[in-house]
Amino acid sequence: MNKIRFGITGSGYMGRTHAEAIKHLGSSAELVAIWGGTRAAGLAERCGCACEPTLEGLMRRKDIDAVVITTPHQCHVKEVMLALEGGKHALIEKPMATKVEDCDLMLATAAKHGLVTAVAHNLRFRINLPKMRELITAGAIGKVQSMHFSMIRQLANAGNFGGNKTGWVNQPETIGFVIDGLPHGVDAMRWATGAEVTRVAGFSRTYSPERPIEDTTVGIMEFSNGAICSVHTTIASHGDFNGEMARLMVCGSSGSINMDGFGDMHLTDREKGWRLVSNQPPVMADDPESAYKIGRMKAFIDQIQSFIDGLNGKPSEVAKGSDGRAGLAACLAMLTSSQSGRVVELR
Repeated sequence: MNKIRFGITGSGYMGRTHAEAIKHLGSSAELVAIWGGTRAAGLAERCGCACEPTLEGLMRRKDIDAVVITTPHQCHVKEVMLALEGGKHALIEKPMATKVEDCDLMLATAAKHGLVTAVAHNLRFRINLPKMRELITAGAIGKVQSMHFSMIRQLANAGNFGGNKTGWVNQPETIGFVIDGLPHGVDAMRWATGAEVTRVAGFSRTYSPERPIEDTTVGIMEFSNGAICSVHTTIASHGDFNGEMARLMVCGSSGSINMDGFGDMHLTDREKGWRLVSNQPPVMADDPESAYKIGRMKAFIDQIQSFIDGLNGKPSEVAKGSDGRAGLAACLAMLTSSQSGRVVELR
């Protein structure tokens, strides 16, 4: 297997997360350089790599094979395009971009240069979602009929573990929480069922004082397998629902699955009733440094390794650029539906 040499854009919470994941892999990965943010120099020193003073300098380096993009949403397209034009693969923190057109540009450029774009959906590498996918594929709940996804957050906790996210998530160019939180849910449902989102209707609102963009969306999605889905994402709650961060419920013709993405997952059917089938140990904690210990980090380590596997021609479950596009398109369609008062067809 070829060692993959990485660069990272961004030095905040997710920049450090991916830096720690790359460091952990040892022989299969090497962190070469970091650019961007006030903490770049300190993070580079911590990781024993270079701190590039400019984005263009990072992308021109010949000793980097792939770049992990961890900067604010609206920065992604410029950074990914520079990476691709510089002959580098890209692993992009969700959302892939803020416009579907930008996703299309990235995908076309990657295809032109024979490079890979992937999107970081870490639920694929935790314990419960892969188990859900396995159960659905095996027919444990019959034909999927309906689903519900929720992500309930407090704005004050948007930048967990000392991150500086609370500032930039309020900027109009970040569009809204719906493209920050819901892409995980769309990807989880698409990946678990193998179905595509076909139609969307949504209601979006802003409830947080002095916030200029969307903070709450409730909507409905129709999937290509005939399933219908409701979603609820908000960053305006007054509590985190007892620590729950992401819940996905799936109802089928002969059973149902109820998954806390970061807790217990239960299965029911007509014969045995509700029972525990999987558990994700807690991944969050109270102090900043615990965020970078194995409990939370395992999924990110496995995700980077799977990305490397894909680059080396091996099977990989990392979300592709096309998956990132699909998730963003569904989320933006929620906003379009809310603004226009109509159901939006996806293409």
